[in-house]
Formats: sequence, structure tokens, C-alpha cells
Amino acid sequence: MPKIETKLTINAPIELAFDLSRSIDFHAYTQTLRSEKAVGGVTKGLIELNQTVTWRARHFGISQYLTARISEFDRPFHFRDTMEKGAFKRFDHDHFFEIDGDMTIMTDIFDYDTPFSIFGKIFDKLVLYNYMSMFFKNRNNIIKEALESGAWKDYLK
Repeated sequence: MPKIETKLTINAPIELAFDLSRSIDFHAYTQTLRSEKAVGGVTKGLIELNQTVTWRARHFGISQYLTARISEFDRPFHFRDTMEKGAFKRFDHDHFFEIDGDMTIMTDIFDYDTPFSIFGKIFDKLVLYNYMSMFFKNRNNIIKEALESGAWKDYLK
């Protein structure tokens, strides 16, 4: 069962980092290149405990749907989204936030399994692990940039 962990320090309050990370509108903005759009469940604003969102996106040239539920929620320190339906066999995506002086440390842990037995494992080793690692690094850098520049104000009221 592969795990991807990313960590970065952000010059912003923990509450803003937490809320921007669960903003449906901001996530869609960060995934414009993949045409990712919320099409079911919570489709705007901030997602909360036990709510779901269904995303439509294009990955590897294939249009895909993924439904995730917020299965754990402890504002502003942690939330988890758990896949209910989608291309993975399963995943849990934990978002952790901690205070370090005036900074926030944001850690993402994406724990997943691929479908298709040995073929899924081979695809993961050759392509998927690196693809998903870059996906999270890029998204988190956009979160950091928005929080530190003030662009977050367009997404959090």
C-alpha cells in the first residue's frame, strides 16, 4: 500500500491554511489544467464532516469521476477525505496542520491502493506514484502561494 507524503511551511495562520485546503472552489482552480469540476455533493464553498464531493476530471487523457467523503474533521488541525467511488481501489488523504511560531506546517499523506492486482502495482511503480506526487506538490505550492499573496481572499469569505 503506497503512501505519498508532502510537507511545507506556509507564512499564514493555521485556520486559513485549513479552510483553503478544503475549499471546493479553490481546489477546482488548482486543477484547471485537468478540467476538474465538482459535479455532485458539495460543489461550492467549504466541505465539512460527512459531506461528499464528486469530481469530474481528465487524467491520463481519460475523463474520470471520483467521489470522496470527509471522514475525519478536527478544525484547524486535521481532516481526511476518503474515496467512496473512483479509479483507485481505495484511498485516504489526510491533511495535517500545525503551528510553528507565525508559520503553519501543512502535511499531506495520501495512502492508497491501486486496482487491477499486479498490473495496478506495475502501473503505480512506473507512472502513478510520480504522477500523484507531482499532483500534490503542485497543488500544495499553489495553496502556499495563495495564502502568502492574499489571493485566498477570492475563495474564503
